Amino acid sequence: MRTRVGTRLDPMWELVLSVHQVALPESYFGSWSRLARRRLVQAGTMRDAELLATLTPARGYFPDFLTPAALPTEFEAGLETVLSTSKQRLRAEVGRLDGGRGAGPWLDDVAAGRPAALHRLGVAMRRYHRTVLTPHADQATEITGRWVAGLAHRTLAHGVDAVLSTLGPKTRWRAPVLEVDYPVTRDLHLDGRGLSLVPTFFGINHPITLADPELQPVLVYPVSREPFWRPDRDLTDRQQADALSELLGPTRAAVLRALDTELSTTALAARTATSPSSVSRHTAVLRRAGLITTWRSGTSVLHLRTTMGNDLVHGR
Repeated sequence: MRTRVGTRLDPMWELVLSVHQVALPESYFGSWSRLARRRLVQAGTMRDAELLATLTPARGYFPDFLTPAALPTEFEAGLETVLSTSKQRLRAEVGRLDGGRGAGPWLDDVAAGRPAALHRLGVAMRRYHRTVLTPHADQATEITGRWVAGLAHRTLAHGVDAVLSTLGPKTRWRAPVLEVDYPVTRDLHLDGRGLSLVPTFFGINHPITLADPELQPVLVYPVSREPFWRPDRDLTDRQQADALSELLGPTRAAVLRALDTELSTTALAARTATSPSSVSRHTAVLRRAGLITTWRSGTSVLHLRTTMGNDLVHGR
């Protein structure tokens, strides 16, 4: 078996699989799911997640075009590939879904490749990604990187067979066949095409592959995420706030606490009653510590807490 072991998270797979977790609040990602929904409500983008959920059901089939089989790339490049899917493929893949579950005519319009519907899909994916995934990107990448580095080490030391034998308890390598406990019974024959192994942070339970056997074979496998969230400490909100101020200083703690939702430097300065230049200094320190993430949107610089920052603010 010719195998390529991926070293990066694929942003499109992460988006789809995270939508599944938002829809399943009692899943492995229960704490994160509740936080994600709260952020979506605060940002006014819950409808984006609802639309995406109609296109990517948490159980059963979802369209392959949402997770292009090419090598993992940046989010915007992956989104461009998704939105340039041919009408024939859209019709075939969306048509396999079992009803729209609240999407109204939008799902039919996506299947028909209508520009307005595809534009709405792009907006939903972009806003969802920014609100739900961007705050955790650094931590997810770090955890995944450590896991993949371990796989790479085993590959160099013991060969690909060792990797195929360690993709989780629900996979078994019996050369030349890789067996995976899967919700449906199916055989995927490589026919000399090789198999790409792609790590996923938000995937759970078992590896997953594309529905169409004619596409380039890929196996998306979950990495070990322990520990991602720490157990809640028994602290009151006032105790948590006091401890945070003692640790970071009152102004920097106020900046971190204010970032429940994305804010520009100017808005953050107004929220914390300090100057933009002071905010810039504090956000630079918080960013280097991995407590916030920062990105540019047009002429604005936006900030948002990371998972680590949330853990610190909420005493976890």
